[in-house]
This record gives sequence, C-alpha cells and structure tokens, in this order.
Amino acid sequence: MMIRILALLSTLAAATPLAANPYADNVSVRLLPGWQQADGSHVAALELRLAEGWKTYWRAPGDAGVPPIFSWGGSDNVASVDVIWPRPEVFYQNGMRSIGYSDTVVLPLHVHPRADGAVALDGELQIGICSDICVPLSVDLNTVALPEGRRPVAAIAAALAERPFSERDAGVGRVTCDVTPAGKRTKVRAEIEMPAVGGKEVVVLETSDPAIWVSEARTQRVGNRLIAEAEMMSMRGGAMMFDRSGVRITVLGGGKAVDIQGCTGR
Repeated sequence: MMIRILALLSTLAAATPLAANPYADNVSVRLLPGWQQADGSHVAALELRLAEGWKTYWRAPGDAGVPPIFSWGGSDNVASVDVIWPRPEVFYQNGMRSIGYSDTVVLPLHVHPRADGAVALDGELQIGICSDICVPLSVDLNTVALPEGRRPVAAIAAALAERPFSERDAGVGRVTCDVTPAGKRTKVRAEIEMPAVGGKEVVVLETSDPAIWVSEARTQRVGNRLIAEAEMMSMRGGAMMFDRSGVRITVLGGGKAVDIQGCTGR
C-alpha cells in the first residue's frame, strides 16, 4: 500500500495541465472573491464542479486517494492562505475507502495579507479526480482581486456552515493515544469519549508531520468510547517522533463531522 501511495504522489507532482488533459471536462475550478473581515483578512473560496460520477479528495484522502496541493505563488500582497475544509464524504470502491467530495464543493480560504492595501489571489492547484479511473490534474487559477466589502457570499457562507463540529459542540470528553513500537512501524490506539454521531462512524488520524504515513484506522464503539487503531511509519526512514499534541482526529458519520485537536497519554 505504501508503494501505491508514493506512486500516486509522484504522478500528482507531474500532473498534466488542465487544458491539455483529455479528462478536463470532468471538473471546473474557479476562485470566488468573497469578502473582507474586520481584522483586515479576507474570506475567499475555491469552487470545484465535478461531472456526475466523479469525485475529488479531502486533505486526508485515505489509501485510495491523494491530497490536493495548493500553491499561491502568483498572488499579490498575500502572506498566507488557510484552507477551511467542509465536512467530506466517505466513498467505498473496489474494496478501498477514500474520503473526499462529489458534485460541487466550495473550499473556503482564509487569506492573510502581508500589508494594508489591495490583495489579489492567484496560484495553482494540483488535484486528483476519480471515477472508474483516477486522473491527476494541474489547474492554473485565474487571478482574482479580493474586495474590501464585508457582505458575505452565500455559497462561501454555506460551505463555512459545513465545517466539522468542535470538541465542545460535539460533547467530546477525554481523548487518549497509546503508542506501541512494532518493528519499522508504530501502532497507535486512540480512545475518544463522545456521543455517537450516527451511522457508520469513521475515524481519521493525522499527525502534524507530513512525512508520517498513517494507515486507515480500524474503528469500533464501546459504549460512550470510540476506539480507533492505526499504524504509522516515517517515510524518511529511521525513528519516528510521535507528538500527541499534534495529532488531529476527525470523526465522520451520520452526515456529521467532529474535529479533535490533540490527545494525551493514559
């Protein structure tokens, strides 16, 4: 599975430009300008429209997918851009699980200017889209000037409303992570005290280190505890440093999502 992941990432890095790709008609991408906030930052968004039967991926897409890569190098007066992820869907195909979006998805962007003055957003997006086959695409985004007005845009506001619940809003209690070395890999067992979100619950584990591969978690519920077990491995080789405070846990199920930051030892 690790070989498959690395191969997919390599393919995505060499993605074909959208205009030259025979599958380009299956997705359209555009920047939405949004509005300015009281602190001077801006809210904008990326809108992706996918053809029927096609999907694209969330930031942690599972073993069957690859995460999108954002580059904002062509922007003017932009210090940083944070992607705000709406609740994703869980897909099952050919015995594999992936996490992402279908139909139309709006990804809100929190844009931080370098200084006062006009702000223009520009850049490149590398994504994978999948139906019966998976295709890597490189999309050059058209420059969009961000307005100074503060009136929210309905499509972006709706996407912001689809953000996962916080720990407090979801009634999350204690969250622990037990770590056990297992050869070249490390086993992690997360236990989350929280009410059921409904449906088939899926737990996704991420770390703050992008060079750490995390397997698909095996999830079960025991009373008010949700238990997720996964394996981790450093793609750099050698020893792996596990930072519990940098662990991010997402619980998906019942049309809901919960975002949990960090865990503790027992």
